[in-house]
Amino acid sequence: MAIRFMDAAFVLIFLLIISSSPASTAITCSDVIKDIKPCFDYLKSGSGSPPGPCCAGASNLAATAQSTADKQTACGCLKNASKNINLKPELAKALPGKCGISLPFEVSPNVDCTKIS
Repeated sequence: MAIRFMDAAFVLIFLLIISSSPASTAITCSDVIKDIKPCFDYLKSGSGSPPGPCCAGASNLAATAQSTADKQTACGCLKNASKNINLKPELAKALPGKCGISLPFEVSPNVDCTKIS
């Protein structure tokens, strides 16, 4: 009987530990926009190198969007934002390279975000 009690106590403690661990959070459009907002002026009329806060936000976004679902969400958010801010497509396309990061998609209003894996 003592063994069963110990087994039950172990299972209960194990369940408490795994239920209290932080759940993974999915990226949201507000996260994406917060990261990329410092790039808006540059993407509309910039030249040369993007400003530091823009590259910092883009780098954070690239680091945060790790899962396929997060990448597709980020892509969709950027795609919609690109339509709304009237950006220069050539600046958007060059931004990751100018910031020294890589994204698994092109920032463009024409990209098919469902094809990102």
